[in-house]
Amino acid sequence: MTENLISKIQGAYLGDLLGQPAALADTVASLSSLAGIPSRALAAERIVLTGMGASLHAVHPLRVRLVRSGRTAFVVETAELIHAQSALLDARTLVIAVSQSGRSAETVELLNIASQRTSRPFIIGVTNGADSPLAQRADAKIVIRAGSEHSVSCKTYLSTLAALEWLGGAICSEDVAPILAELGLAAPAVKAYYADWQAKVEQLASEFSNLRHLFLTGRGTSLAAVSTGAIILKESTRIQAEGMSTPEFRHGLFELINPGLYALVFAGEAEMVPLNESLVSDIRRMGGRAVLIGEKTAPGPFRLPALPERLRPMTEMLPVQLLSLALAALAGHVPGDFERAAKVTVVL
Repeated sequence: MTENLISKIQGAYLGDLLGQPAALADTVASLSSLAGIPSRALAAERIVLTGMGASLHAVHPLRVRLVRSGRTAFVVETAELIHAQSALLDARTLVIAVSQSGRSAETVELLNIASQRTSRPFIIGVTNGADSPLAQRADAKIVIRAGSEHSVSCKTYLSTLAALEWLGGAICSEDVAPILAELGLAAPAVKAYYADWQAKVEQLASEFSNLRHLFLTGRGTSLAAVSTGAIILKESTRIQAEGMSTPEFRHGLFELINPGLYALVFAGEAEMVPLNESLVSDIRRMGGRAVLIGEKTAPGPFRLPALPERLRPMTEMLPVQLLSLALAALAGHVPGDFERAAKVTVVL
């Protein structure tokens, strides 16, 4: 990697990225000491999964898992939940509220609304803020213990995915011991992926130097990486990135395909790989650029570690994180440094 490129990506955000293996190991260790889920929560008629930004998108794999197990589960943005869909906040509902800080304005208002109702939902809070309102006021809590984070969600996002995987097993009355054993594989896999991060970032910087339009697409549980990836790319690089499902991309977006368009397509679960591969082929055939992100792609930044299926939502974020470094350097920005926003939103 050139010295100039190295100098542009140094900073607290890079430190957070390289600290992800340790954060994941700490999260998994903390999960092993958690008790089960209270019976009232398990008996809920419906489950509402809520959050804002990356915290919201992290719940996609959990929703898929709950629906496949026969549970009625909704994903509702917290701002939408407290303003337009607050009728869901009654005693029939289990709310799984995810907030990395545990103190965002929407999360605090959700807690306020719930506390004022005689028929109120059971709330499980998932947060990195052990002393936050969410951790202190939720009926049950999972503190992910990912450590401090500079700005853009990375350590806390991967650790949240691990916590939600454990929670899904508990809600579905599964034996969580095998889940914890597999989650323990995540930290060394992330460390191994980042071992040659400089070479990977240099490759990405070369490949994306003429970028005009950037899209992230996928299906199923990969929608977590699709949506969160678009957010962190915008936050880290100030370059427009759009996330959408693979079939949604086919509904009109083909008109944008040109040599300046690049699509990151997540291969996803085995039964969805052919559908996603087909989109990559079609984009390339029409003159755009596209790459499949998965365990069987060519060696390089887009090849994911071969791990149990439940870990894939975590590893899918790794190429996007490195791309955020490369694009920020190309644009002349310090990756992960906010100029107008803040890590915690305190105004509704």
